[in-house]
Amino acid sequence: MAGIMQSLPGFRDFFPAECARRNYLTGTWRRVARSFGFREYDGPTLEPLDLYRKKNSGGEILGQLFSFTDKGEREVALRPEMTPTVARMLIAKAREYRKPIKWFSIAPFFRYEKQQSGRLREFLQLNCDLVGDASPAADAELLALLIETLRAFGLTSDHIVIRVSDRRAWMEFLATQGVTDEAQACEALTLIDKLEREPRDVLEKKLTPLGLSLGKIETFITSARPDFFTALQSNLAARGLDDFCQLDLRIVRGLAYYTGLVFEVFDRRQDRRAVAGGGRFDRLLSDLSDGKVDLPAIGFGIGDVVLGDLLADLPATRSKMEAAMAAEQATDIFVIVADESRRPEALGVVQLLRALGRRVDYPLNADKVGRQFKDADASGAAVALVVGEEWPKLKIKDLKARTETELPHEALADWAANLQTPAP
Repeated sequence: MAGIMQSLPGFRDFFPAECARRNYLTGTWRRVARSFGFREYDGPTLEPLDLYRKKNSGGEILGQLFSFTDKGEREVALRPEMTPTVARMLIAKAREYRKPIKWFSIAPFFRYEKQQSGRLREFLQLNCDLVGDASPAADAELLALLIETLRAFGLTSDHIVIRVSDRRAWMEFLATQGVTDEAQACEALTLIDKLEREPRDVLEKKLTPLGLSLGKIETFITSARPDFFTALQSNLAARGLDDFCQLDLRIVRGLAYYTGLVFEVFDRRQDRRAVAGGGRFDRLLSDLSDGKVDLPAIGFGIGDVVLGDLLADLPATRSKMEAAMAAEQATDIFVIVADESRRPEALGVVQLLRALGRRVDYPLNADKVGRQFKDADASGAAVALVVGEEWPKLKIKDLKARTETELPHEALADWAANLQTPAP
């Protein structure tokens, strides 16, 4: 129909079902991150444009910014990622926190890029960062958090793989090929990051001016064995998590600030882009603070779009997600007003149950009892509580078993406290 307003391309409306799915993702993210001792933080949605210019997040991201000049003549941008923001925050307050600092955030991000499978212009992302520890143990701890986050959704090593690599090994290789300038090295790594996405002849043409050949790059990928991987696998093996990781030097990550370990999570069927990714950014705080704060850091991000698509594709994870969504949207108890003369008493029952923390619904206006029971079924409630001519006795209807019992009003609070309902 002409004239109906629609959301902008790449942006989403969240109707109740979509909100329930989002809450399932964010609730799981938050629960697992806290189980690892990570503390939640957040930052502003709008940042100074110079934050992304000063230590280039990557030429691609700079070209995808939602940026503008505000009414105070400041150049600003909607944040496309969280790492520069957390770096800015840590530069200001790092001395106030014990090390290592373990923080996580769940926030929206914005990138003006072409819409395609798994990519939108606004997306939600979990970011986890461990700051102030450069040890292999810190690397393994963060990867364990990533793995456990994905396992919490029902994903196993049969479904996903974490492909890990090392930017230090790449920088050493590039130096042997005569690429010692940092800007040229970053340009080379940006090209190498596209090995699986661009035709060979196109890449070869772009690499030649840098003095690089695709053949030598591929030889390095297949033959190099960086030392870090043995220690990483040993740590993960002690937790029973080593099946999730494999060494793959094709992973370099396109962002310019990565310095060491880098990694990306993929569906083993390779049906979609990376589910998650991250790595070490040991120099970013120093670069942004002009050397005033120098702390090593490692982090990762998981977006809701690709992860949600993956969970919806796999039968086991889809059924788990759908059950959580149903529980999220369901009421616990539906109060049936079978006798309108007892509506004041019914309202008192509703008030008491809500005060006890139960999710309760009831008919706002007089309605046939049969229609009220249909509404109770539609609400997802486990039970219906009937307030009628039997007052002060109540009838309890189990809406799944279709059984009925009586309950004295004075026992209502104890009954509600012990009622078992699905966790949202």
